[in-house]
Amino acid sequence: MDIFLSNQVLIFLFSETILYILAFVAFAGTVQILRNWNFNATTAKQYMLEKRAFLIVTIILFTLILKIVLLPYFAYTIDKLSVLIPGAMCAAGVISANAYGNPLLFLKILILFFTGIWLIINKYDQTAIDYPYFKTKFHFYLFIFALLTAEYILDILYFAHISTSDIVQCCSAIFGISGNNPIPFNLTVPLLLVIFYLLYLLIILLSLQKNAALLFIVSLLFLYIGYESVVHFFGTYIYQIPTHKCPFCMLQKEYYYVGYLLWGTLFAGVFFGIANFVLKLLISSAQGSRADEPRLNSPDQIPIDDTRLYRLAILFNTIFVILCTAYVLTYYLRNGVWL
Repeated sequence: MDIFLSNQVLIFLFSETILYILAFVAFAGTVQILRNWNFNATTAKQYMLEKRAFLIVTIILFTLILKIVLLPYFAYTIDKLSVLIPGAMCAAGVISANAYGNPLLFLKILILFFTGIWLIINKYDQTAIDYPYFKTKFHFYLFIFALLTAEYILDILYFAHISTSDIVQCCSAIFGISGNNPIPFNLTVPLLLVIFYLLYLLIILLSLQKNAALLFIVSLLFLYIGYESVVHFFGTYIYQIPTHKCPFCMLQKEYYYVGYLLWGTLFAGVFFGIANFVLKLLISSAQGSRADEPRLNSPDQIPIDDTRLYRLAILFNTIFVILCTAYVLTYYLRNGVWL
């Protein structure tokens, strides 16, 4: 119960509860709209559904945008709990305090990506003439709501099963300072860095070529390699200690909270890198389902390859790479040696 007396946990769970209630209201409204919607009807019932749809979309927008804000607050919350958990030095020990932590963190990141996709589809739908993605975005929201339900259950289970008496592993043990967490595929640090920068250059090239399918694959690879590169190399320059390989400690005040910017730019860059491919799949499905419906605009007017998303992928990935590289170069210029 000590965990639930934490101000951060109370605020977090209260916020999650309010947002889940709103998400459930939107879910119920979405089901009703999908069952009765007829865009070509001019009845009073259809008019009422259109007004209700506007309200439901507003609720979904509000809920999903706040869910994005809550992810860094979740990281902040578990980091603050480290003072209550024996053995924990940062969020690494807290998130590993029970079997629910890591799946919960993965699910939150996954929901973040799907939320971004929904927001883009909704923007496309509202700027078109005849709402071509109306049903697509509502069906997609049903999928997101299922994930939100699983996330809310995991939130409760995770915090309810954190013990303030059991000793957990610190980040030194979890992330391999003792040598039990080698670089994946037995890569050396130089080879890991070569792959890191080659994938970054490939992302720029594929973005300029607007090759959504290959960019999707490369972006996911860059997410994995970028994470490993920070843990095994770039992060040590942030901490200025060659044996400190933790992805969570950089979220703390001692390191000017740079972890939020670092991981935020990586996730944003990867999201915008994969977005066009995912949108093409969803939009192709929407066009297929509306093949027999009258349209007020032709399919080639519908944005299925948004240049802005490619540019944002380049922008955020570049910021991430520059930030990582800057820490290394700054350390070398100040000290004249490498770690």
